[in-house]
Amino acid sequence: MRHERRSPAEILLFDGRIFTWDRQAPIVSCLAIREGQVIAGGTYEELSTTAGPRTSHVSLGGRAVLPGLVDAHIHLEQYARSLDRLDCELPTLEACLAAVLERAQQTTPGEWILGHGWNQNAWGRFGRASELDLVSRAHPIYLTAKSLHAAWANSAALAAAGIRRETPDPPGGSIQRDEHGNPTGILLEGAMQLVSSRLPIWSAERLADSLLAVQERLWSYGVTAVHDFDGPRCFRALQVLHERHALGLRVVKNIPLDNLQDAIDLGVRTGFGDDWLRLGWVKVFADGALGPRTAAMLAPYVGEPENRGMLLVDSEELLEIGARSVRGGLPLSVHAIGDRANNTVLNAFEALRRLETEEGLPQMRHRIEHLQLLHLEDLSRPGRLGLIASMQPYHATSDMDMAERYWGERVQTGYAWRSIGRGRAVMAFGSDAPVELPNPFWGIHAAITRRRHDGRPSEEGWIPGERVDRKAALDGYIEGPRIAAGQSDRLGRLTPGYLADLIVLNEDPFEAPADGLAEMRPVAVMVGGEWRLREF
Repeated sequence: MRHERRSPAEILLFDGRIFTWDRQAPIVSCLAIREGQVIAGGTYEELSTTAGPRTSHVSLGGRAVLPGLVDAHIHLEQYARSLDRLDCELPTLEACLAAVLERAQQTTPGEWILGHGWNQNAWGRFGRASELDLVSRAHPIYLTAKSLHAAWANSAALAAAGIRRETPDPPGGSIQRDEHGNPTGILLEGAMQLVSSRLPIWSAERLADSLLAVQERLWSYGVTAVHDFDGPRCFRALQVLHERHALGLRVVKNIPLDNLQDAIDLGVRTGFGDDWLRLGWVKVFADGALGPRTAAMLAPYVGEPENRGMLLVDSEELLEIGARSVRGGLPLSVHAIGDRANNTVLNAFEALRRLETEEGLPQMRHRIEHLQLLHLEDLSRPGRLGLIASMQPYHATSDMDMAERYWGERVQTGYAWRSIGRGRAVMAFGSDAPVELPNPFWGIHAAITRRRHDGRPSEEGWIPGERVDRKAALDGYIEGPRIAAGQSDRLGRLTPGYLADLIVLNEDPFEAPADGLAEMRPVAVMVGGEWRLREF
């Protein structure tokens, strides 16, 4: 059943195993909900005596209930657009070219062909513009990598962007070139913007319509709130949905670094907004990604002695950005994947904490995004500095083969959720969709088992010492995000005064077999006291 726009004056959920995430009453069997909030928890006998005549009594049939899950790192616009794009996550380069050819045959000449998901590590090499040219010269073709940190373009797309042999690499980016200096068609990091800025522009209204389909997908996975990392157009589209009373996800919106001064000039601060849409952090990139080997490393990539990735900002620059941001009431969220990038960011945050103290500023909820590889001596620093460790568990099982290939023995401190958590860092888990599917149960399975769905690499999992228990894995989608967003008094608990955001499961996630967690799906989802999905 789809989203019911009207909810009764009161809902009584009973005969369930309701995990409240409240230490005072961790499990109850009945929940009373009114006007979008939980008003009481206990037993049916206790709560039904005060229920009014308009109360809807809903039996849970013994099912498990959790607070709604939060994806703490998602790209809503890019995910929405990926649903319209060609799926390039295929086992071979040849299969990808065949898929592009089929799309070209269905597309009017001159129109763009857009795709997403290729991974040169699975193919053994990058593609080339000349190979896409053989498919079609009549269409500009632009295909983004699974990592979102590289793109593959044909000659028509390169020409549309004015990319030629003499075109210099843009700041923070690289145009891959052949032995003669000619562009190969592969664009890394900031160079992607040269072509992406030429793509057909979606209006905020069109994007808003696409986001309706996205939120339905997210409900089907049990996601009731997100922290979004896309730009101003996505923010406008979310406002359109909010104005239509059609926004059924709670969204905390990041501000791109390019818009920091605009935010400061306007005087908006983190937390500005309401329970549906509010401002969060200022997003900064410190490096690239593992896939295209642009993540910034302390030592070279294995087999690439000249390559230490791309450091996009140093500690002094990041401190200067952070000082402007915190004085304007805005915390930072910094993308850092390689061990050098994370070390650089941690050094900057250490200096920023001193500045906050010296100037009498509040200790803001700064966060690092990804933290995929840390030096051994840096593992405890996120916790010591009071930072949010925003990580994506499914990246570990997705990346493990190429992480071992290019990072070698360094992977022993990679995707180190348990070690970072042991250092008392608050962990907030997400998907980085469309990099990965925004299914939190895939992330929960990966965090607990460190195994792929087919059981690889072993029963113990990959680097088993970094597995976390079920409570910690679920906390990454419930407790951590609400702390990160400053919503501890409103979100993430099923207790009086908290928002009635919850999911209903046929199985108890604390008792179900670990290997079955990846297949778990909600049978009902409630956001703000309204059913958005209900199958019982």
